[in-house]
Amino acid sequence: MSNQHNSKAGLGALLTPDNCVLILIDHQPFQVAGLRSHDTQTVISNVVGLAKSAKIFGVPTLLTTVLERQGGYLIKPLQDVFPKQKPIDRTFINTWEDARVVDWVRKSGRKKIVMAALWTEICLAMPTIQALGEGYEVYIVTDASGGVSLEAHEMAIQRMVQAGAVPITWMVLASELQRDWARTGTAPALAEMLVEHAGVVGTSYTWEQQLLATPPAG
Repeated sequence: MSNQHNSKAGLGALLTPDNCVLILIDHQPFQVAGLRSHDTQTVISNVVGLAKSAKIFGVPTLLTTVLERQGGYLIKPLQDVFPKQKPIDRTFINTWEDARVVDWVRKSGRKKIVMAALWTEICLAMPTIQALGEGYEVYIVTDASGGVSLEAHEMAIQRMVQAGAVPITWMVLASELQRDWARTGTAPALAEMLVEHAGVVGTSYTWEQQLLATPPAG
């Protein structure tokens, strides 16, 4: 069976610095406080690593909040990745119903949208389902998102996948954008980001570098 008409298969289905945008939705104190599907520190680290990955490769990234006055400013470590960008503050719970967000994506000219949000079942599911219906390819970053319960998070992922979304985790974006370690322009920054946010992967990488830097005994 040919996959020539399947946008989810083949080399073209992979993310590149030139074919996608990233939207980060509602990583705010109120939403973090209600997070029960994941460890909160892990989700914060993951979404910051995701944002840094996009920045390293120049992927257009949009930050957005909902009812900032009540829900709080975007969490500081995430805002610090893009210190000059003022998040779009919405009243719409569904980000895709805010014309400013849709216009931003349309002007990018890109059809692949990577999204992460708090909470998965509401703030990620609604824009994902709508954008898919309008012809976009949506990649949902499951470990940089989270819900009010594990069930809420998992049911939302099932719902989005049934609608056509592609689930990924945060290091997938960095790996697909790098693609080849011979691309030395971005490899050092990517390695640094892994040390900061990839847990044992970063620890093992640091150990490896120490071994390579240590002269052989004798």
